[in-house]
Amino acid sequence: MRLLIAEDETIIRLDLRELLERAGFEVCAEARDGLEAVELARKEQPDLAILDVKMPRLDGIEAAKRILAERPIPIVILTAYGQQELIARAVDAGVYGYLVKPFRESDLLPAIETARARHAELMALREEADSLAEALAARKLVERAKGLLMEKEKLSERDAYARLRKASQLSGKPISVVAEALIATFEGS
Repeated sequence: MRLLIAEDETIIRLDLRELLERAGFEVCAEARDGLEAVELARKEQPDLAILDVKMPRLDGIEAAKRILAERPIPIVILTAYGQQELIARAVDAGVYGYLVKPFRESDLLPAIETARARHAELMALREEADSLAEALAARKLVERAKGLLMEKEKLSERDAYARLRKASQLSGKPISVVAEALIATFEGS
């Protein structure tokens, strides 16, 4: 697993790198500020990012927003500040974990694993939602095409569907593609 670390304090960044590498992670990039973190995330394509909140040029929460806008990855925020306002901003940005310094290996590693698991769940839900949306759109096309066949060809609903299904089988194309072509033909005439 490839990680990006963004921490403006060199000693903490080096300690964090050592801890992560000892735990078996590959640190593919280290940033000293939020803008550099965004650039390195774009360039290196890490699997997960650990970002400090208070950094020069761009804070970690804003950097997280920008990284997530380009490519959804799990992000863990690491900070010396536990104020509710920062936590709320981090949640709104879409981060998956929030750790307050000083941290221990026994805190960080479970936060990384939890962030990875939550990210995987969210990606699976998004994929399922996309799949359901596609199925619904296809179903609407088929229903519309059936309605046009029923109206224009004076067919029963069953016969209209049978005609669409047969055209799909003969053409080797999904029934939604056949329905879309039929709709275009009827509405174009």
